[in-house]
Amino acid sequence: MSKNPQNFSNHRRVNVLHHFIGYGLAFALGIFGLMFAFNSPQHFKVGLLFGLTAFTFCITLLSSRMGALKAQDRAIHAEENFRFYVLTGKPYSKALRLGQIIALRFASDEELPELAKRTEDENLSSTDIKKAIKNWQADYHRV
Repeated sequence: MSKNPQNFSNHRRVNVLHHFIGYGLAFALGIFGLMFAFNSPQHFKVGLLFGLTAFTFCITLLSSRMGALKAQDRAIHAEENFRFYVLTGKPYSKALRLGQIIALRFASDEELPELAKRTEDENLSSTDIKKAIKNWQADYHRV
């Protein structure tokens, strides 16, 4: 959990292990493989193997991240639809996109119904929704 209260300007998370170490190691392995392949033609196949390993590692990192985010997006959609139903007695409008509902999760209970209606009427982007929130509700559990 963060020491500073979460708001629009600091709500995005950077996972050091994933974004810097994982991709950094894959990038270094790929560069090493290419250098090895082209500087030692007799070992081109070994260098190519390093390069393909790095590419495979990047695909694995990316797909695991995307899978986790997709699962979390589904959970957020269900949670927010339930919260909206508890507050208003009806589910979110079918006109709202998943990204808009995910952005609305940061709105307080008091401002959620009005902001959801405004989002539907004006087709607000997720960034516009987040900027419109007056009483930010933090989400420290995002993957």
